[in-house]
Amino acid sequence: MLGIDPLDIAVILADAEVIEAAFHDLMARSQLMPLMEENKNVASLVRNQLEKWKRKATKTVVNVTPSPDLQTELALYQQVIHWQENEFLNRSDDLLIQLKSISSFYPKAHRLVSESGAKLNPILPHYFCHQWYQHILEAVKKVQQDALEEEKADQLEDLYQRIDTLKNMDKVDPDTNNGSIAGRLWDMSSATLSKSDWSVMKEQADFLRKHPKLQDIAESLGRMAKDDIYPEQPKHYTQGIQYQDEVSEQATDDIVGIHESDDLNKLLPNETLFLAYPELEVVFYKHLIDKRLMNYKMQGKARKVRKVQAQEPIPSKAEDDTGPFIICVDASGSMRGFPEQCVKAIAFALMQIALAEDRDCFVVLFSTDYVIYELTRPDGLREASDFLSYTFHGGTDLSPAITAALTQMESDKYTNADLVILSDFIAPKQSKDMIAHVDKLKLNKNRFHAISLSKYANPELMNIFDHHWAYVPTVGQRFVKQK
Repeated sequence: MLGIDPLDIAVILADAEVIEAAFHDLMARSQLMPLMEENKNVASLVRNQLEKWKRKATKTVVNVTPSPDLQTELALYQQVIHWQENEFLNRSDDLLIQLKSISSFYPKAHRLVSESGAKLNPILPHYFCHQWYQHILEAVKKVQQDALEEEKADQLEDLYQRIDTLKNMDKVDPDTNNGSIAGRLWDMSSATLSKSDWSVMKEQADFLRKHPKLQDIAESLGRMAKDDIYPEQPKHYTQGIQYQDEVSEQATDDIVGIHESDDLNKLLPNETLFLAYPELEVVFYKHLIDKRLMNYKMQGKARKVRKVQAQEPIPSKAEDDTGPFIICVDASGSMRGFPEQCVKAIAFALMQIALAEDRDCFVVLFSTDYVIYELTRPDGLREASDFLSYTFHGGTDLSPAITAALTQMESDKYTNADLVILSDFIAPKQSKDMIAHVDKLKLNKNRFHAISLSKYANPELMNIFDHHWAYVPTVGQRFVKQK
């Protein structure tokens, strides 16, 4: 073989050092961002993001596709290195013709072959292929480096985008800047949002602060999946362990005095004088047997472990395995005004609870038709902005929206889900088939909630729900809350 087999060139070049250097470069640039210095959660999120990028970039660089000319050159090189020396010398002119149109190595190749007496040198084929290999190596390296720089630029732009999103979300609601929510927000911040997008979210956050009762309702809904609402599923208990501190002379925390004892570890230094004289040594041993040696008196606190009868409950699976929120929002014309503001604010609060509890959150807008928004997907903040910007209009038709929500709840993914309907419930009662469908889904640990925003709600609609809230403040109360 005249040269080195090039099949592993890509893997050799995409080594750990190149990727690691790119990783540290991105870390150094991102650490200049003020939010990273102020917030340890953000610094951790950035590092995790870059660790994922490093793995992805390695695969991208290894699998980068060379240009057609470089691919042709690689194939030609792979063929030439299997020639014999004589065959190479005889076919070198044809080889140069092929290289001329596809490779920048051609000028050097022409010079090597055309030098006086070059074809008489038996080393020429090996030296030529070695130089050619080095050229291909550099060409592939440049392709990979260009791909890596492109990946770096895209990743840095994505980091700036996500950090800006967290900064803006912190302005919308400072409570979202904690560790449990920040991680989900980071995953949802792939879309670029405009000032108007942020303003509609801030409007809902401000509205919630002015109407704490709405926040209380949302938090009650968030606790439902964790409450023991299935009495047929008993909790498991275990005995608890209690640590008790008690005063002990065996603990050597403090010296509190001097007393007679036989503890050689706490012996006063002057007692050892008896051992210095043979005639007094017997006195030392007599005092030791009689426990009359002068000892330091020690005292401290010792921790004693004991089992206690009080028992601690272990949460059952039903309490831990919480499913998504499915929020059906009545977007009919009768909900315009204050009810519209209320339902949007509650949906916004439920989205925040879903983020904190690592749950999915869907909104089904319905009037004469329905639209579904997924608020916790990678561009969930864009979805939330679109939903909050929607203007309510049209008539009320609960059936299509509830049917769509029930269809989603059929899969295992929606076990232990919370379906929340926010409406004025000025609508006819539902069919027996739908009621039967709801009862079937309740057996799969799903819960159904209603939040009514009208005193004219049809009471016959409320029979299918596990829980029902009514929020109908008077005009005077609204005025007081909005001050």
